[in-house]
Amino acid sequence: MTDHLQQLYPFLHGGERSADSIDAALLVSVREKAGESARVKTQFFDRCGEGVVAVARVLADRFRRGGRLLCMGNGGSSCDAAHLTVEFLHPVTAGRPALPAVDLGASNATLTALANDVGVEQIYLRQVSALGRAEDALVGFSTSGSSANLLAAFQRGREMGLATIALVGGDGGAMAQSPNIDRCLVVPSDSVHRIQETHLAIYHILWDLVHTLLADSRGDLAGAEAGR
Repeated sequence: MTDHLQQLYPFLHGGERSADSIDAALLVSVREKAGESARVKTQFFDRCGEGVVAVARVLADRFRRGGRLLCMGNGGSSCDAAHLTVEFLHPVTAGRPALPAVDLGASNATLTALANDVGVEQIYLRQVSALGRAEDALVGFSTSGSSANLLAAFQRGREMGLATIALVGGDGGAMAQSPNIDRCLVVPSDSVHRIQETHLAIYHILWDLVHTLLADSRGDLAGAEAGR
């Protein structure tokens, strides 16, 4: 752990230093990390902007059909799945309707029961099997792109006819090569933090694009919601 911290913050090691000099060095680190975060996001959108638009079109099409958005992830990526769900269920921009979204990681009782009884690999597969419908979309977040429980759920979702979308990092892992994933957005960074920061920007933009694409269908969507 000490060696790892020395690599991250070499200026904090190698002898006693004044509080002012440490703060100055930390400020340099802040600026470097902020700059790296901006570069990773800019490079991603320059290279993958068309892919983001394509994903937005898939999601808008599923909502038009009366489908829902099912979201999943592990750890910090589970928080991203929850955040994306909230964005669609509780739009903060006036005049934009709520859209149906489900956070598959929301129930501790469900997750722990499935993990204990059938294994962590099935915590999302079982829920997709029970809740998924052919008109739905399934979105999974994974910084590695190789989360086994997400891959299993994506396979089941594909078998059931759901649109399958992954937001991943690094080289894309197994998800970038999976035939069970329709669209895979890869943030090419080795930093979990930079990947997750870019995922956040992606789904905020997706939310806006989806509502833009659905602008002409708002009346139809409202009617469909009232009839449920």
